Amino acid sequence: MNQVRIGKFISELRKENNMTQEQLAEKMGVTDKSISHWENRKTMPDLTMLPTLANE
Repeated sequence: MNQVRIGKFISELRKENNMTQEQLAEKMGVTDKSISHWENRKTMPDLTMLPTLANE
């Protein structure tokens, strides 16, 4: 997957689960700014975080 698709996917799933960026960040152990950067395709989550992200 590329950075654009990953960011869009994270955003869509977060919204489908009625979560704010802050709520997702708390569950992931990162800042809400990190979630924003992922969703806006500025950065990507570390690969080791993907299993946790998939479970949220």
